[in-house]
Amino acid sequence: MSGHVGFDSLPDQLVSRSTGQGFCFNILCIGETGIGKSTLMDTLFNTNFENSESTHFEPKVKLRAQTYQLQESNVQLKLTVVNTVGFGDQMNKEDRQVYQHVVNYIDTQFESYLQEELKIKRCLHNYHDTRIHACLYFIAPTGHSLKSLDLVTMKKLDSKVNIIPVIAKADTISKGELHKFKIKIMSELVSNGVQIYQFPIDDESVAKINTTMNSHLPFAVVGSTEEVKIGNKMVKARQYPWGVVQVENESHCDFVKLREMLICVNMEDLREQTHTRHYELYRRCKLEEMGFTDTDAENKPVSGDPDCADPGRQLRIERGQFPLGLWRVALVEVRQNQLASKAGKQPILPQGEMRSRGIEEKPRSLPGLEGLPMLREVDVARLLRLSNALHFPRVEAETLNREGNKHAKRESDTDESRYLGKSTWFPLKRSCASKVGNLQETYETKRQEFLFELQKREEEMRQMFVQRVKEKETELKDAERELQGKFEHLKRLHQEERMKLDEKKTMLEDEMSGFSKRKIAAELLQAQAFTGSMNIKKDKDRKK
Repeated sequence: MSGHVGFDSLPDQLVSRSTGQGFCFNILCIGETGIGKSTLMDTLFNTNFENSESTHFEPKVKLRAQTYQLQESNVQLKLTVVNTVGFGDQMNKEDRQVYQHVVNYIDTQFESYLQEELKIKRCLHNYHDTRIHACLYFIAPTGHSLKSLDLVTMKKLDSKVNIIPVIAKADTISKGELHKFKIKIMSELVSNGVQIYQFPIDDESVAKINTTMNSHLPFAVVGSTEEVKIGNKMVKARQYPWGVVQVENESHCDFVKLREMLICVNMEDLREQTHTRHYELYRRCKLEEMGFTDTDAENKPVSGDPDCADPGRQLRIERGQFPLGLWRVALVEVRQNQLASKAGKQPILPQGEMRSRGIEEKPRSLPGLEGLPMLREVDVARLLRLSNALHFPRVEAETLNREGNKHAKRESDTDESRYLGKSTWFPLKRSCASKVGNLQETYETKRQEFLFELQKREEEMRQMFVQRVKEKETELKDAERELQGKFEHLKRLHQEERMKLDEKKTMLEDEMSGFSKRKIAAELLQAQAFTGSMNIKKDKDRKK
């Protein structure tokens, strides 16, 4: 090029447009309650997010998503932090429900984006993308090995999300133990086939730093929002009786490395990997379940013909280019015949009339158009589907007939010209119509099968639910009867014990009564004896 054109400003235009629209980034934090997930998020983004404290007694895993609007300089970021409440706190940690809630949540976000993408009127530029871009998996600093729950969960998630393992509360183990722990973790991940996110090295500008940082995985991090005065400056740190652990001191922990890799260098790559790898895998599997393939019955690419990429381009539907009225009359009549044949009725048009309109089953060659495929009844039916897809205005059959008759008078009187018009008619390729028809038919068939399968599953689940309710009701009734029997037994025992106690009480009262009588009698005897002795003594004294 000899002079300046100006398309070298495209990067600046892209930056300006992206800055105006803003960015979104979604992080999933997985780890046990109290391991420091919320504190690390506050430290990473240098803010205090509103987080409610969680207990260790959650009955099941719940995912709590909170979205925040952040701004740095003139760049706006919509950040969504998804926290797993109750993860790993259950008694039975081997239960698949522990990680299945996380898997279902990620799939739900993929499904929401897919549904938005398949809409006729899409608004993807304004759509709030909730797909998870990064998963920070918090590993407890045991110093020994990974828990089985950690291995199983990461294995289930590695094909759905970018996993970045981090060792939480790394200040609780020594440097030597931490180094061995890192080696042990990476060895177990490799031996179990867990694919974690590797920082990309194909870009020369970041290849060197990403290669170095890949060797530091998993990052050993410490989070803190408290500031401690070190020398003449305030730094984020954790104060202990034996000293201070500085969060942003690379000799103390890997927090700076994590922030650099996650936010400053590879945030866009994480977003891109989510869309091009994980979402595309989900989308492909979902469409294959619905019966869509890239090849037809002859193992040829469905979209391989460039002429079939745009059905509207094939039809050349423009006013005055071909007898639109007659064509639409034929479409309406063919459609009516199809509906009549499905209902078991006689066709509206006799077979001879249909042949005279050029829509017979076997194609005919016409003068001046030899070698080109003519329209059959099945091709006209496909044209009807294409016309519906292109949103042609609906016109009543009588109006179409009038329009067709007027147009037929202007054209020649031959059957062929009454249907095809002049040589300006653009013949439809049967291959393109067949592929579009096959795709539509396949979609409808698979859709009906899918709906039938859903209804079948719903009915099975309903019956299973009713059966389980009945079984549970029977169990509860049996348990109630058992409890009632035990209660009656205990009641009888209580009554017997009470009767025995009453008998003992009566016996004791009788004994007490007899004892009282004997006591009174003894006292009387004692009093009489004392009186007698006193009288004898007095008599003796008088005699003296």
